[in-house]
Amino acid sequence: MFTPPAGRRIGEVWFDRDGDEALPLLVKYIFTSERLSIQVHPDDVQARAAGLAGGKEECWYILDCAPDAVLGIGLTKSLTPEDFAAAARDGSIEQLIEWKPVKPGDFYFIRAGTVHAIGANIALAEIQQNADVTYRLYDYGRPRELHLRQGQAVSRLAPYDRPALHANLGESRSLLSPGEAPFAVNLCHLRAGQATLPLDGRPLWFLPLRGIGTINGAPFDKGECWLIDDGDDVAIETDCDALVAAVS
Repeated sequence: MFTPPAGRRIGEVWFDRDGDEALPLLVKYIFTSERLSIQVHPDDVQARAAGLAGGKEECWYILDCAPDAVLGIGLTKSLTPEDFAAAARDGSIEQLIEWKPVKPGDFYFIRAGTVHAIGANIALAEIQQNADVTYRLYDYGRPRELHLRQGQAVSRLAPYDRPALHANLGESRSLLSPGEAPFAVNLCHLRAGQATLPLDGRPLWFLPLRGIGTINGAPFDKGECWLIDDGDDVAIETDCDALVAAVS
């Protein structure tokens, strides 16, 4: 559960666990007022070759957005490494990103190597491998460090090729299957009085989007993230929609 500081605007809320052992997944709620940087993440093999613990694949579920909101995912055309590097240096990469119109309920899986950016005026839930590895390619002139050499080496220099998914609250469906990624994600619609979640010995990351209930007697509400294990008592008090994630 997260309680925002009084009088402060919050751009990201992270849900992780304190302690020496990091969880395999990290959940964030992201709220944008301007375009975020154009960036890319390595996969596990690429990250370990660079001396890092692991790579990062992530997914986005749009909670709310302005009517003209967009996500940048992949490129509008295939590029050579040389043309890609030049576009990142001179800023023309902004015109080579495919900016996709989005609406609440849209879901995108961002494979490692996918050049991407989150546009302005979007609220989304992000579920990702718990790795702090981002190669920033372009930042609209803001004075932050760029990682052009590392980013060029891991980027897929082509359009995004995975079909978009749309899932409204009230539906139950798989958004990301175990064979597609290191983790699976489902949108679940749970009826009042129902307490069945797909527990099979694995912990679940439970993100309530609508409705109320309790976990081990503690109330949950939208905008939170709970880690649920076998034996936890989940009670659904009103019809509830939630994103549910598990490690594959």
